[in-house]
Parts: sequence; structure tokens; C-alpha cells
Amino acid sequence: MNMEKRNLRKERVGVVTSNKMQKSIVVAEVKKVKHPMYGKFVLKTKKYVAHDEKNDCNIGDRVKIMETRPISRSKCWRLVEIIERAK
Repeated sequence: MNMEKRNLRKERVGVVTSNKMQKSIVVAEVKKVKHPMYGKFVLKTKKYVAHDEKNDCNIGDRVKIMETRPISRSKCWRLVEIIERAK
């Protein structure tokens, strides 16, 4: 099987908002988007449920997540690295 055929996986950087589940975290990605008519910048938040195998993320950590195969009904992202720990 040729590994070069696989598509590039999406990556997102966000902040952990919940780690109460076992081996799962909720990551919120905040974007500044310009309003199409009024031109004002609006904050848009998107939440992702990601797989955290070692359970080592805490609330407030900046993390990088990567798209992967569906792990459960809501999880199709996995933790790549913890960029910055919460202070």
C-alpha cells in the first residue's frame, strides 16, 4: 500500500476547556472573523472533542490537535502536543 496517497490531515490549535472525561478533552478554537457587511471583527468559537490517550491535559493548556479516524460518536480529533501549559 502506498503511503503517499493519504491526504493531509487538518491541524488546529486551541485551548482546553474541559478535561472531565476519561481520555477526552474539549478544545476551543477562537477565530477573529471580519463581519461581511459591517467590517467589525467578531470572535467565533468552535469546539472540538479530542482524544487524549495519557490524560495529561489540564484546563487552560494550549494544545495542537489533528484530525483522525472516528474514535467515538463525537471524537474524530486527537492530541498531537501540548504547546503551553496553563499558568
